[in-house]
Formats: sequence, structure tokens, C-alpha cells
Amino acid sequence: MGNFHPTIKLHHGFDAERDAKKLNKACKGLGTDEKSIIEILANRTSDQRQEVKLKYKTLYGKDLESVLKSELSGNFEKAALALLDRPCEFDARELRSAMKGAGTNESLLIQILCTRSNQQIKATKEAYKRLFERDLESDVKSETSGYFQKILISLLQANRDEGLSIDEDLAGQDAKRLYEAGEARWGTEESEFNIVLATRNYMQLRATFKAYEILHGKDILDVIKSETSGDLKKAYSTIVQVTRDCQGYFAKKLNKAMKGAGTNEAMLIRILVTRAEIDLQTIKERYQHLYKKSLTEAIKSDTSGDFSKLLLALLH
Repeated sequence: MGNFHPTIKLHHGFDAERDAKKLNKACKGLGTDEKSIIEILANRTSDQRQEVKLKYKTLYGKDLESVLKSELSGNFEKAALALLDRPCEFDARELRSAMKGAGTNESLLIQILCTRSNQQIKATKEAYKRLFERDLESDVKSETSGYFQKILISLLQANRDEGLSIDEDLAGQDAKRLYEAGEARWGTEESEFNIVLATRNYMQLRATFKAYEILHGKDILDVIKSETSGDLKKAYSTIVQVTRDCQGYFAKKLNKAMKGAGTNEAMLIRILVTRAEIDLQTIKERYQHLYKKSLTEAIKSDTSGDFSKLLLALLH
């Protein structure tokens, strides 16, 4: 999955009690001290924030979330609350909101389920059950259909080989399977694509895509574009993009969130909050490389106020 350089690391000299008291002071009396809130939330790891939450409740007998909810508003509030969740809880909430009520936000399902590791998916399934007393797989089943449903259910098994070994023979066989299931036949046999894309390790998939190009002279993304459509096409394409350049994929998503009129703040929050402890530093580098400007500059010019300050603090 490429290099892993986070922007948030363990805060040395961390003291949960001191942080809890500081946050209490920031929310007490007239006006809120947003600066202190940002400084703490954006400079502690998820585990450290959980300790602060617990300490806060112990000291003051109330939930830090509900206090921040009453003190903050808008996107700043959303981003702050996202940081108080564990990443798996935040993903679970996002998935629930994608499927709740009328209509389903398939793009959101794709962006989460097609980009997470086995461990992340398992943790999210558990969080989903704990938070909503519902089964994530059952909900996905009832909200989607066809081969799109099948690829998501396959990914929800969290059964991808996560090794780094490459079997060149298998890469050739898989390339042949994909060719025979796609370009070589009338109508696409999607189950072959599902098997390969949902179970092979990322190094193996890269070898398969390379073998495909050598054997059939076509890039696998072009094949997916011509052989599939709609949400299935988006899901397969996402897996290929993440396989080839995971950090580049997120850099492009961030750019898309800020391009043109209007900003997709929810996407900015989702990516920065969930990648800060994984590879956000590398995503910043990829962004700079792809767009010849810094992610910091882009976010500065596209967001404002305390929301902007919090996002920029996550990038530090």
C-alpha cells in the first residue's frame, strides 16, 4: 500500500487529566476557547483522545461530545466530533448515514469499503454493531444489489491476503481469467473480477495488472471502464487505484472535494481524520506532486474559520 507516514504521532508528555481540564476551561463561561480545543484534538492520537474523553467524564460527570456539541457548530463541530470517535466508529457512522433513510450513498460505501484493510473492516463491523445494534453486512445487502452488492460483501469478509509475496504464475493465470471474463466474451463474467480484486494481496494485484497489459496490451482500468458501468465500475476502479497508489487515490479525492464551485467538507473531514495516523504525510506529498501546490494552501483557500484551522492542524 505504499509508504506510511502519518501527521499525528503519539504526543510525548501526554497527560489526559491536564487535557481534560484544559478542554473544560475552554468550554466554560462566556465564549469558547477554540484554539485550545484545536490544539488538543489535532495533536493527540486516537487512543490518547479516548483517554481524554474518559478522564473528562470521570472529572465532570458528563460526555465531552455533548459539551462540544453545545459549544461548537457547523463543519468545525463535525470535524471535532469525528476526532472524538475512533476511526472505526467514525467509519461506522459514515456507513450508517450512507444507508439510512431513502436512497443510498453508494459512493460513500465505495470510498470506505474499497479502501480499508482487513483489520479496519473488522473493527468497523464491530463498531457498527455496538453503535447501532445492526449488522453491517445485512444492511449493505438490503441497500445494494447485483455484482456491486457481491463485491462489497466479498470485501466485508475482510479476507484479503495481506502478505507481500508475488506469485508470477498466478499473476499470469489471473490476467488470463480477467481477460476471458471480460474482453474475450460477450458480456462480462463479473464473479471472476470479484474473486481476483477482493482476495489477492496488493503486490500480487499489481503483478496481475502488469501481466494483463503485457498479454493483452490494455490497461486494466480501461478494461473496467469499457466492460462495466455504474457503481460496479466505480468499485472496481477504486480497488485498482488503491492497489497502484493508495496515497495518490486520496490526494485525488481531496482535490475533487475542493475543485470547482462549492467544497465537499464531509469528504475533507473523512479523509483527513481517518488518514492522519496512517499516511496523511505521504498523501500531502502526493498532492504536491500531482497538483504542483501544497495541500495546506489548497485547504487554506477553500475553507475558513476554526474549521480551516482544525484541518490545517491535522496536516501539520
